[in-house]
Amino acid sequence: MRFHEAGSGPPLLLVHGFLWSGAVWEDVFPLLARSFRVIAPDLPGFGESEKPSPARYPYGFEGFAESLVDLVAALGVGRISVCGHSMGGAVALMLAANHPDLVEKLILVDPTVYGSRRNAAASIATLPILGPILFKQMYGRATFRRFFRENVYAREEAAPAMRLERMFETFNAPAAREAAYATMLATLDTRPLVASVPRVNAPTLVAWGRSDRSVPVEHGRRLARELRRARFEVFDCGHSPAEEVPSAFAEVAEAFLRGKTP
Repeated sequence: MRFHEAGSGPPLLLVHGFLWSGAVWEDVFPLLARSFRVIAPDLPGFGESEKPSPARYPYGFEGFAESLVDLVAALGVGRISVCGHSMGGAVALMLAANHPDLVEKLILVDPTVYGSRRNAAASIATLPILGPILFKQMYGRATFRRFFRENVYAREEAAPAMRLERMFETFNAPAAREAAYATMLATLDTRPLVASVPRVNAPTLVAWGRSDRSVPVEHGRRLARELRRARFEVFDCGHSPAEEVPSAFAEVAEAFLRGKTP
């Protein structure tokens, strides 16, 4: 697993979502690194990490969570706070449920716990026979950009054009497309996540974009109610607060991590 690391202080693991990489944290990374030892990996199959065949690696919430446990053990950081976005928030939730001794605090940013609105491209990709062919061979640059602009960012100008180009380049390879397709199929069923919520004991910040078009803000309110020790924070943005309102997000995240817990 490839990862970026900077700063000193309490360790903080940042987990990206589906089709993203650790690059999603670029704007908040230096802000958080002023107070924490920040570690931002590319999950297996994404970014610049290894992209093993689905026959060799169990893509999905639990597989990713166990890979993060291995990374934390290899770095020798002990207990760690975890901040996960979108699918990465679901992975962080699974990590906290399965390894409560490892997670100090938890930040869940627009996580896909109760499912999300399936866009047209995802619906087509799940079709038998035709779906895998379309996703692996015909999901082009324009479709990739449109997916993010129509489903992620609240405003057109908030879409980070250069970052999207870099992410498409890492996605646009046979092994990466195969890994992404396997991940998409494995994460469609979120019932294991819902079942894991009662097992999370870590103090949690549930953060949401008010104008999230992928996962409605009502899901965030529900999650904050169902978690044992959670507070809820809403930002004026879409599905990606760390990109759309990085300063506000970093300020709230730092205050939660350094301050009193619910």
